[in-house]
Parts: sequence; structure tokens; C-alpha cells
Amino acid sequence: MEIIYLDSLFFLSLLTDYLLCLAAGRVCGLRLRRGRYFLAALFGALYAAAVFLPGLGFLAGPLVKLAAGLAMGLIAYGGESRPLRCTGVFFAVSAAFGGAIWAVSLAAGDPAGGRAVLEPRTLVLAFALCYAAGRLVLGCRAALAEKKRVRVRVVFLGRTAEFTALLDTGNTLSDPVTGAPVLLACPRALDPIFREYAALFSAPPVELLELAARVPLLRGRLRLVPYSAVGAAGLLPVFRPESLTVDGAADREHLIAVSPDAAGDGFDAII
Repeated sequence: MEIIYLDSLFFLSLLTDYLLCLAAGRVCGLRLRRGRYFLAALFGALYAAAVFLPGLGFLAGPLVKLAAGLAMGLIAYGGESRPLRCTGVFFAVSAAFGGAIWAVSLAAGDPAGGRAVLEPRTLVLAFALCYAAGRLVLGCRAALAEKKRVRVRVVFLGRTAEFTALLDTGNTLSDPVTGAPVLLACPRALDPIFREYAALFSAPPVELLELAARVPLLRGRLRLVPYSAVGAAGLLPVFRPESLTVDGAADREHLIAVSPDAAGDGFDAII
């Protein structure tokens, strides 16, 4: 008869789920929100323990498992611009970890007849494999990203904002009227310029222009450009800066668009 110790299961699940949420966040290039990841892991640990309580065996059903996984993903990444994408990465990372546990169990002699064994030694080896692979992938990613990061200085409305931008050859956004290339910056990067007008950028694009027209400093300074990306399309507010430098070199071509999706791990804009 198999004996389950709920306290051990709870704390083991809590640690495992937290590390999985953290790993998925790093893969997605997010600013790590460790508090949210802990809450998601806590939910996952409570669910894992509840499955073995009398009368709650139905929680082990595949649909309930899927719902619990989605809930964990939304708790962890609900504040991100693409929570479902991040949740999908969380599922992928979890599947990879599960595969690593199974592989280690088989390499150890398959004592459970084809089932993965959740022993401390198995978990340690599985985490070691995943960590080594993750470090390799993330190290290469970070090295490439570091080479592509530039420092940007923007002057607009007589105010200055400085931030780090990621050079992205896949960014082909341009103004359809003038053909000028467009730099994408998140609202946080431009906060020194638009501090008292930050609420404007949470409004729909057309309404944003209407509201900006009522502000003397912004009247006629903002307009919209269309954009399209994988699974998304719409309009973005743009402006022509009074001065723009990229790594100290003057740039008189780029317009600047405000987009909440322009931020990532170590950068607040895309150029």
C-alpha cells in the first residue's frame, strides 16, 4: 500500500511549483514577480494535497488538472500583457520537468514499473538537468540580448527620458504616411515625460487622441499608426521627439510609439 505524507507532499509541491513559475517567467523574459509566483505555487501545493483527501479524488481528473494549471498560470502571470502565452510556456516548462523526472527514474532502474518516482534524489537530479539546460539556453539568450541593447535618450515637451532599448531586426513598424521607422517604448520608460498624462495611455487609441486634443501641450503632437503582430493588430499613439539619441548618436528618423508590450527582461523599448 502506498503511503502519502501530506505535509511532505505540500512543501515539495510548493517548492517545485515556485521554481517552475520562476523558470517560465525567465523563459518569457518577464520582470520576475516572485510574490505572484509564490501565490501560484501555494495554490498548486494546496491542490496537490487536496487530491489525496477523502472524498476529493475527483480532483485528480484530467479536466480538473487542466483547470488547476490554468489557474496557477493566471495567478502567476495575470498581470502580464500576454498571460495566456506565459501560461502556455509554464505548461511547457512543467512538461519538460516531468519528462526529466521520468528520464531520471528510468535511468535509475525504473523501480516503479514505468512510473516516475518522486524521491528527493530523483527531484534533485531532474532539477539539475533542467537547470543546466536552462542556464545554457538563457545564457545564450542573454549574451545575444546584451549585444543588442542600446541606451536611448528622448526629449519631448522639453522633458527628458532615458531608457534601455532592444535592437530587434524584426521590428518593421513604420509610419505609413512618411515611411519613418517607429521605436516602441513602454509607458514606464516615458514616465518622466508624460507623468501627469499617464492615464491617457490607458484609453483606447481614438479616445486617447480626443483627450490629448484637450491638453494644450499635447494638442496636435500625437497621432496614430497601425501595427500588426502575430495574433494581434490595432493602432498605437506615436509622436516625433524633439531630440533622440541612440547610444549617444543623434537619430532624426525614428518616431516613438507608446506600447505596453515593448518591455522585457532588461529593456523598456524596442528599436
